[in-house]
Amino acid sequence: MVMETVYSYSFLILLLPALSFVILALAGMKMSHKTAGLIGTTSLGLVTVLSYWTAFAYFGADRLADGTYATIVPYNFTWLPLGNLHFDMGILLDPISVMMLIVISTVSLMVHIYSFGYMHGEKGFQRYYAFLSLFTMSMLGLVVATNIFQMYTFWELVGVSSYLLIGFYYPLKPAIAASKKAFIVTRFADMFFLIGILMFGYYTDSFSFSFAGNIVMGEGTTPFIAGNAAKAVAAAGFILPTALVLMFIGGAGKSAMFPLHIWLPDAMEGPTPVSALIHAATMVVAGVFQIARMFPLWVEYAQPQLSIVVWVGVFTAFYAAAVACAQSDIKRVLAFSTISQIAFMMVALGVSLPGHHGVLDNHAQLGFMAGMFHLFTHAMFKACLFLGAGCIIHAVHSNEMAMMGGLRKYMPITNITFLISCFAIAGIPFFSGFSSKDEIITACFAYSPVVGWIMTGIAAMTAFYMFRLYYGIFWGTENVEAHEHHTPHEAPATMTIPLIVLCVITMGVGIYTTIAGFAGWGGSFGSFVSAEGTDYTIHFDTQIAATSTIIAILSICLATYIYKGESQPIADRLYKTFPKLHRAAYKRFYQDEIWQYVTHRIIFRCISTPIAWFDRHVVDGTFNFMAWGANEAGESLRPWQSGDVRQYAVWFLTGTVALTLILLAI
Repeated sequence: MVMETVYSYSFLILLLPALSFVILALAGMKMSHKTAGLIGTTSLGLVTVLSYWTAFAYFGADRLADGTYATIVPYNFTWLPLGNLHFDMGILLDPISVMMLIVISTVSLMVHIYSFGYMHGEKGFQRYYAFLSLFTMSMLGLVVATNIFQMYTFWELVGVSSYLLIGFYYPLKPAIAASKKAFIVTRFADMFFLIGILMFGYYTDSFSFSFAGNIVMGEGTTPFIAGNAAKAVAAAGFILPTALVLMFIGGAGKSAMFPLHIWLPDAMEGPTPVSALIHAATMVVAGVFQIARMFPLWVEYAQPQLSIVVWVGVFTAFYAAAVACAQSDIKRVLAFSTISQIAFMMVALGVSLPGHHGVLDNHAQLGFMAGMFHLFTHAMFKACLFLGAGCIIHAVHSNEMAMMGGLRKYMPITNITFLISCFAIAGIPFFSGFSSKDEIITACFAYSPVVGWIMTGIAAMTAFYMFRLYYGIFWGTENVEAHEHHTPHEAPATMTIPLIVLCVITMGVGIYTTIAGFAGWGGSFGSFVSAEGTDYTIHFDTQIAATSTIIAILSICLATYIYKGESQPIADRLYKTFPKLHRAAYKRFYQDEIWQYVTHRIIFRCISTPIAWFDRHVVDGTFNFMAWGANEAGESLRPWQSGDVRQYAVWFLTGTVALTLILLAI
């Protein structure tokens, strides 16, 4: 079959959620909750079917002669011509975009189904599903973008839809503050992204992601503008690395890297299913996807600058893990866990450098595959954790662990799925997180033993705080007084079925990839997504795998020893011994206060206020003076235009006499 026939339906992947948004936004309030939910969910169900069909068709096709999958562009058209450049809109299918279609559609569908139960009876139910459709369409458009500018366009649409979803409970002041905070912080970072795009386009004469590659274009599509390789090489010394770093700042804002992370914990003010969709599986990985999409440019023109990505990721992973160890709100524990895990993916991409002989093979760039693999596995088990947290909040009507404890006997399905997801994120063998995280740590050790040991330690912290969370919810001391007023109960089927589906994916992927990694089987994640695009069989480093597993198990045992019992004397003793450290971690090491001080006391007072004074008194004063002068001149000349003919005659005769005398004198 010709390519155009195989993927001619791909435009529906974007069109269906867009139509769903338009219908629900314009006519949703005239529908019942059930009808609106069915429209949104059916739309996403069809998108999911098309995404899986695309994945089977794409990965089932024959590889090219060089062992890679073809990059296919079934649609591409000029949206906005601009001199020698033009801004295109289209659909690009390659291994990482097809993988992202699976991630986004799967998690989004689970969230749509789950929301039937969680959002039941909520005011604005139809508006909620409209916003979900808008967000999903925006994220899908981002990952299939054919050029950087299209990516940026949908990138901003993702920001707008996240603002709408975070502020869904708009009568509540915390929700409004959180939505504005997320919007402002990410817009600030996106300013750097835009500057980087403009620099890149100006100096390369192209917005394409790469200057080479086997691209199969669909019939009637607008061809890409080939990058000016000569100009690119000339600019590679400073311009292109600078442009890529500026774009990374935009990605760091969207993916909540330190110090631009401050919006993500507060974004938990939105509905919990939104947290699962936006802040665990899709929006926050946009920065990771951006680095991966432009990875060939980083390797070709900005290898030294990848160290910035590495160390920003390392520090962010440690910082977020330390804060998560002290949080009491279960959604904020998961939020900081997300920040830490996204940082793992960033580190994985950053450590993907050529081998000692400069060879750009899959093994040298193991981190690229591992980072993308962790993006996939993390999306599934973290969405399961967030949706599980929603079931718990739905049962006890609180986010605080103090209101929980002993819930395992009331919520068996949530308990089991939450526990399996905790094992996955902790990196225990036969759970999906083990395979991806172990490969990240292996790539880190190949890059630098220091980075490898730091990331191993952070992985141990991850296991500790996740099981602290698990025991605090399902074991520990039951809050009998709170449960007397409202006995906890298992969530309805619409909420538990998505948990089971995500849990099955986590277990299935984990079992196969663990066995395949030790046995050397093919068909694992590396067979579909790798740095060079060729088939890469994952082989675990036995020493690193054993070390990381033992450390993770010891961390789980430590958390079990401290938090499983009816009381936690060791935790209480540690709190009394290090109260300032605990409070600092609980307060996120005062990052919000620091940003508040910097913005209000330094930027607003020392920069914005003088600029405002200059604008009011100098700029406005100058133009006000010019207007005043013109007005006064007019008032002075106004009496000369009185309309009195006798006065005009007097002035005429006076002028004539004056001119006659002047001429006689001359």
